[in-house]
Amino acid sequence: MPMSFNQSIIEEFRANGGRVGGPFEGGDLLLLTTTGARSGTEHTVPLGYVRHDDLLLVVASAGGAPRHPAWYHNLLAHPMVRVEVGAETFWAIAVPAEGEERDRLFEHAVRAAPGYADYQARVDRRLPVVMLRRSGPEEDPHGVTDLAGVLLRIHAWLRSQLRHVRAEADAHFAARAAHQGPDEPPAPGLGLQLRQHCLAFCQSLESHHTHEDAYTFPDLASRYPHLRDAIDRLREEHRTVARIQAELVVLLDGVATADPHRFRDELDRLSEELRAHLDHEEESLLPVLAEIPFPPVPPAP
Repeated sequence: MPMSFNQSIIEEFRANGGRVGGPFEGGDLLLLTTTGARSGTEHTVPLGYVRHDDLLLVVASAGGAPRHPAWYHNLLAHPMVRVEVGAETFWAIAVPAEGEERDRLFEHAVRAAPGYADYQARVDRRLPVVMLRRSGPEEDPHGVTDLAGVLLRIHAWLRSQLRHVRAEADAHFAARAAHQGPDEPPAPGLGLQLRQHCLAFCQSLESHHTHEDAYTFPDLASRYPHLRDAIDRLREEHRTVARIQAELVVLLDGVATADPHRFRDELDRLSEELRAHLDHEEESLLPVLAEIPFPPVPPAP
């Protein structure tokens, strides 16, 4: 089967440190890897991008097609995405811009790449502008010498994301109050940024626990038999965390009409349960993980 056009660009991009020829030569191109909304499998697409302060912007133009591209639907379901720019790869949270911010960022994109205005003129749909905000536990690997440091770095990022979700909730309710009178319904769409950050946290936490259950815990249990009871308890706790994540998503689904005080109280309760799990995991595992070097030492030949 012949290689698809996109796949040939992806391979050329990765083989040449982000440089490609043909119609994209000299342009600003990145690779965006999303998780399928239905399949759960990874999908990578080459996209043009525009820089704006500390953000990368991608426009879901699909070449002027009448429907949003698949990668846009994927990032709405799974906001944690992988981005490749040049020879660099990093995680980002994908957040579609809304309202006046979307219009302002679209104008910025059009100034950099006028073709986006042509695409918009062809279709009735409003072309989404997606902000890619760099974020991930692997951002600062320097100084990590053992697996305890790896765990602490991941947990520190997860805790920071919980704080970010709380800040987004406060911003959401402040914006909602500013856009509606006492007898008006909530303004639509104001919760999208909160939604994306909350889903990104849940996606990252689930990925972290899946890796622990599949790889870290079995390895530790075989190498350190005295930890098996503690690891079994942590596995059970992961089921509890999965239940908390599900409650968090349900809570988020009702944010558009939620009472601000009740929403914040419930968000704080769920966040406290998640922090307690992270604390317990550290208490149980850090002493042993501190004895395991990172990166792993290769076996002697």
